[in-house]
Formats: sequence, structure tokens, C-alpha cells
Amino acid sequence: MQPVKRTILVTGASSGIGRSCAVTLLNQGHDVIGLSRNCKQFIHAHPRFTSVECDLSDLTALADNIKRISKQYPAINSIIFSAGKGQFSSLEEFSYSQIQELMNLNFISQSFLARGFLPALKRKPLADLIFIGSEAALTGSRKGSIYCASKFALRGFSQALRDECAKSSVRVSLINPGMVKTDFFQSLNFEPGEHLSQHLLAEDVAEAVSYIINARGGIIIDEINLNPANHVIQFKK
Repeated sequence: MQPVKRTILVTGASSGIGRSCAVTLLNQGHDVIGLSRNCKQFIHAHPRFTSVECDLSDLTALADNIKRISKQYPAINSIIFSAGKGQFSSLEEFSYSQIQELMNLNFISQSFLARGFLPALKRKPLADLIFIGSEAALTGSRKGSIYCASKFALRGFSQALRDECAKSSVRVSLINPGMVKTDFFQSLNFEPGEHLSQHLLAEDVAEAVSYIINARGGIIIDEINLNPANHVIQFKK
């Protein structure tokens, strides 16, 4: 079945899962608006791709930026919330500002973006809000207190929002991947194992996003948990 053409906003589209989602959706014929802090990373032009520069961590400017983007691109009928970062330490090793920054980007900015677009999305025949969560939204882990908190918050938010939107045209879904082999781990002291059974690929998550976006109207995919066959963590030297 040929997918219905959608206009999809993808956050964090310049790298990792967001970039893979953008490429997959473009290949299916959808229009994609890629949101990132640095549009210079988009070096290849595509007739159905538009890049928009926006720093989601700057909450003071975010509300105005959301208004600008929604007015500039009124055709948007779906959002993939892929932007985020990881930071792992014991709680006492976090500064107060680091706690706030991680929660702002991984959770608060997502709720701002959903809030800003929701009224317009409810007027669309079909709309999707797809949040990229984490296995950290399912179980707390050592040195992950703040990161897990941000992802637990996102999971609770998506569950409540799904119920709020149940009588509208807006579908709310959450994807919780295990460790995905991307630049996410570049600044961390650990990474997933090298074997294909020990990590996910960004394309695996993008396929799950594609499944949700292209699902027929009338069904909702609440939550998808993705994991490699073997959970292996290796520490960098």
C-alpha cells in the first residue's frame, strides 16, 4: 500500500536517529522539515527536505521559535521528537545547572514543542506525535538518575497526552530503543558492543518510526521497545 504523503517535522535531524528518520521518510516520498542547532551539517540538497535552525535547549526563545516555525510551515502534520543527549554520573557529580540543562533538553523542550503544535495538529485529518524515548524510561540504572528521570518523564508525558488526544485525530506514540550505535556515545566513557547483535542501528529506530507514520488511520501504536539481542556495554580506554 502506498503511504499517504505527510509533512513531518524531525528534531535532531542532523545526526543519529533523527537523520536516519529523515532519510527514511524522504525515501518514502514524505516532506521532511529537519530541525537542528546547526544546519551546516546538511550538505546535500533534497527537493522535499527543508532545514530549520533552532536550539531546543534555549527555552527562553523556544515558544517564539515554535510560533515562527508553525506559521512558516502550516502543512506540518506529524512530529518526530528525536533531539536529546546523554549524561551519566552519580547524582552528586552533577552540578545544579547540568541537571537543569539535561531535563530542559530531554523533556521540557519536548513538552513545549508538543504544546505549541497541538492545536493545529488537532485540526488535521491525521497527525502523529512520535517521541524517541529510551530503555532508560523503563528501568532506573546506576549513574543514570537524571538521564533516566528525563526519559521516565517523557514516557509519562506521552502516556497522559495519548489519553488527552484519544478523541482527536492526533496519535501519540513512544519508541524506547536500547543502545543505538551513533554519535550519542561520542562524549561518553562507554558504548555498546561491536557485534551486530550487541547494538541497534539508527535505521532500526527509523523503521519503527516509519511503521507508526504509515499505519492506517484508526489504529494507534502506543509504545515500541527495541533492543539488541545481546546487551553488552564496553568501556572506553
